[in-house]
Amino acid sequence: MTKSDLVLIGAGGHSRSCIDVIELEGKYRIAGLVGVKDEVGSRIFGYEVLTTDDGLGELAKQIPNALVSLGQIQSAQPRIRLYEQALEAGFTFPAIIAPTAYISPHATIGAGTIVMHGAIVNSGALIGNNCILNSRTLIEHGTQVEDHCHISTGVILNGDTSIGLGSFIGSGSIIKEGTEIGAGSLVGMGLTVRQNLMSNSKYFGESES
Repeated sequence: MTKSDLVLIGAGGHSRSCIDVIELEGKYRIAGLVGVKDEVGSRIFGYEVLTTDDGLGELAKQIPNALVSLGQIQSAQPRIRLYEQALEAGFTFPAIIAPTAYISPHATIGAGTIVMHGAIVNSGALIGNNCILNSRTLIEHGTQVEDHCHISTGVILNGDTSIGLGSFIGSGSIIKEGTEIGAGSLVGMGLTVRQNLMSNSKYFGESES
């Protein structure tokens, strides 16, 4: 089977994890990466950094598919900007799913989302576009994760939770069933969230800012 070409937009640490998942999934051939000026010409695991984001328009004429491989913690805006820029350039964004992940046939995974090693997405879950579901995340039934979210390693989103656009949930955190996290929020590492959070919240335990 001929593999379709895909370019990774972002050449930092997260791109290395993306490469591993893409290689194991085996559906796409990595044609190269997009990075910052100082990275152009370098290689990551043998794949060349071809251009900066200024070259996305020309690159889209040669390569049909893209994945934003820039990481996200403090803000989703850099990932959103790159996704929208690449979409305008004409790229298609496939969902990338590790072969070790489980996705219910009754769940939905959005365009440009990557589901990493050991993640579980159960029935009725709706995952938006350009999200990161990192290794060993558990997304329970009826949960909604809106576009441009990063659900970090080992997070548990219990049933019928809602994670607003552009939010980050830190490693090992647990969100109580039915809880709503507002857009643009940041939840720190290893926390239990039992109450709704307003948009743009920063939650690090007992206090919220």
